[in-house]
Amino acid sequence: MEKKNMIIIAVVVVIIAILAVVFATGALTNNGPTTAFTTDFMAGSFCGNVVKANTNESFVASYTDSEHNITYNLTTLDNSSALMEIYKFQGVIGPEQRSYNGNDWNIYFGEAMPVVNNTTDENSNHSMGIIICESQQESQGYVIYAIFGDLSKVNFTLNTFGDAYTNYIEPLLKTISLKQSSNVPSVNEEFGLSEEEFNEQIDLIHQVNAGNLSAIQG
Repeated sequence: MEKKNMIIIAVVVVIIAILAVVFATGALTNNGPTTAFTTDFMAGSFCGNVVKANTNESFVASYTDSEHNITYNLTTLDNSSALMEIYKFQGVIGPEQRSYNGNDWNIYFGEAMPVVNNTTDENSNHSMGIIICESQQESQGYVIYAIFGDLSKVNFTLNTFGDAYTNYIEPLLKTISLKQSSNVPSVNEEFGLSEEEFNEQIDLIHQVNAGNLSAIQG
């Protein structure tokens, strides 16, 4: 397979690996319990009773609200803006821009089907809502993924008006403080590409977005 088509396939694998499989979710109010958290690169407070998952990764952290079945995945890397270019190419909607606690955030929205036993569940009743929050600082980017599993139990919308955003994400972002780290992973490493190969992929995406569909043909 030619490298110019690798990222289009690889990004799907990366999204699945980061988001994992989640199921039903409920609705929280801003008056409910909160859970403070801290990592090497980020600190803040979730709405609800949230527990950290075991991980050996220094720059990745995963949290689960078992009661409401919400999964949060946090990560940092050198260039989160480039990562979001790829996600936008894959069809996420946004960004909507917000500033909280001194940090500028780009908010993206998407929907996906869960993967069970390596097979995509095509039942529309099982679709998941995904909100991605990204903040690129001078030399380090930060990304928060929030996955809402059962859209019949939460008012998820592809914008900032639904309960998924107003009751879960906005309160979280208002508490976030970002920490500067050293030796953060590079975005090209996340895709198993050299820096030159990754830049070629980004250039291809720019060409397709400009209407040059022949860039990924052949």
